[in-house]
Amino acid sequence: MSSDLPLVGYRKAIYGQRVVILIFCSFVFLVCKSEKSSIELYQSETLVIQQVGEKILKHISYLETDDYGNVPCNGMIYLNGNEAIIYDTPTDIKASSELINWLQKQQQKQIVAVLVTHFHVDCLGGLKAFHEHQIPSYAANSTLKIAKVNNEVIPENGFDKKIIIRVGSESAIAEYFGPGHTTDNIVGYIPAEKTLFGGCLIKAMQAGKGNLSDANTDEWATTVQNIKNTHPDLKIVIPGHGNHGGMELLDYTIELFQTK
Repeated sequence: MSSDLPLVGYRKAIYGQRVVILIFCSFVFLVCKSEKSSIELYQSETLVIQQVGEKILKHISYLETDDYGNVPCNGMIYLNGNEAIIYDTPTDIKASSELINWLQKQQQKQIVAVLVTHFHVDCLGGLKAFHEHQIPSYAANSTLKIAKVNNEVIPENGFDKKIIIRVGSESAIAEYFGPGHTTDNIVGYIPAEKTLFGGCLIKAMQAGKGNLSDANTDEWATTVQNIKNTHPDLKIVIPGHGNHGGMELLDYTIELFQTK
């Protein structure tokens, strides 16, 4: 009997190791699911550009805040053929000029438009640089009105609910689904890539509620549910701050703001 004890202990040890490995693999799977891979294409002190899909790039710039410190802020770039469209400017003129120069000179892309998703500075802080390069800018009409009241640089073109802009042979869309982070927040959608730029309306996994100074928290979850109902097959979702992912970001945002 005693000769079997070491074997039993060995089997228990192996079983324990397998459980640990299984738990670790499950954790890695969940992390990878919510933090999709990216390739860094450009980096400076003020700007990072990452490839997150075949034709989808994420630009990251930084905003110094009193409450949250130096905050990384996301925008999106869609490339098709020799053309590009940008959702949200980097946070200031310097970073925006870097992005424009990188796309136009290094990548030889024509920037057909920049789309601003709401009136906060992390979305339009670099708009002057785009106007200096004669790049057309668009935003919801409500964003134009609020930007004017706040003495911000105003996007040149407005729309109410939806706009479609051609980028090469494909479409880039901006849509309004309702209030959330702000009353005017819109999202970007690229049908050919099944990609959503949610801006600050969509939260990264494990993120908090963030800046609620202009928010409608009562309607936020309903607005995101409307997006989910309209675009149920998204592959890539880019939030305004933090890691990109997939549909789970919409589910997390809905849960975060759902009235209990």
